[in-house]
Amino acid sequence: MVGFIALLKRPGSARHLVLRTSAKVNLALEVLGRRSDGYHELSTVMQAVDLFDRLTVERAETITLETSDAALPTDERNLVVRAALLLREASGVQAGARIVLDKRIPVAAGLGGGSSDAAATLWGLNRLWGLRWRRERLMALAVRLGMDVPFFLGPGRAVGTGRGEVLKPLRTLGAYAMVLVNPGVPLSTREVYGRVPEGWHEKPEGTKRMLEALRTRNAAKVAAALTNHLERWVEPAMPVIGRMKAALLAAGALGAVMSGSGPTVFGVARSLDQARQIQRRVNRAGWSAWAVRTNSGAAIRAV
Repeated sequence: MVGFIALLKRPGSARHLVLRTSAKVNLALEVLGRRSDGYHELSTVMQAVDLFDRLTVERAETITLETSDAALPTDERNLVVRAALLLREASGVQAGARIVLDKRIPVAAGLGGGSSDAAATLWGLNRLWGLRWRRERLMALAVRLGMDVPFFLGPGRAVGTGRGEVLKPLRTLGAYAMVLVNPGVPLSTREVYGRVPEGWHEKPEGTKRMLEALRTRNAAKVAAALTNHLERWVEPAMPVIGRMKAALLAAGALGAVMSGSGPTVFGVARSLDQARQIQRRVNRAGWSAWAVRTNSGAAIRAV
C-alpha cells in the first residue's frame, strides 16, 4: 500500500461511495497508421458492457488500495493509485481515501478493466473530496493515465479517434447481447501494437460500416460489421483466438471478433437468453465466459 497524510477534508463531500465500473468491447478497431509521436492513429467504436468491477472509496487519512486479486500491485504500479495521486496533485487538495477494488474484469484482456477502474477513481474521489470538477476537466486529466480512461467517464458508447482519446459520444442505437470469452492468458497492449508492420496505412472504412449497422438496430448487421485490425497480427502468435471465435460461431453467435488488443473475443447473440446458451457451450472448453448486455447509460455508476 502507499499512504499520504490527509490534512484537509472539504465540507459537503461524500464520505463513502460504491461504484460499478464497466468493461468495454471494441465493435470496430482500426489502425490507420503510425503518428509522428510514436503512437498509432486509431479509429474505434467502443461500447461499455455489464461486466463490472466494484470500486469502493471512503474517507481516510491516507491513500491506500486493497484488491480482491492478490496478484495486482497496490502501489503506484496500479492505475487506481496513480489516478488518485494524479487527482490529488492536480487539484492541490491534501486528502486521503481508502480504496477497495473487487476485481471481476480479467486483467490485460482487451476489456479496459484497468482504465475503467482508474476512471472510476477519478469520478469517485472528485465527489469524495468535494472538488466538483466538471467531466471535461476530469477527462483532460484521464488521458494522462491512458488512452482508454477518458471513455469510461462518458456515456458508454463513443467513436474514438486520434490515439483513441478524442471521443464523440453516440446516442443509444439499440441494445445487444454478447458473450465474452477469455482464455486466461494476459496480453500486453504495448506488445500487440509492436506487431503492426512499419508503413501500415488504412482508411476507417470499418468504423463507417459499424456506424451504419448500429443505425439499423439489427444485431445480425452489427455482427457482420465487427472489425479489429489488431486481430490479424495477434492470432498467428495466439491461435487460441481463432479457436474461441470458431467456438462462438459454432455455438450460434452471429459474428465474433477480438476486443481491443485481446486476447478476449466476443460474439454477438440474438438475445440474452441465446447469449447464456452460447456461454454454457463455450465454457466447456475451459475458458472463462460471460453473457452480457451493452450498457444503455454511463460506464460508471454509483451503487
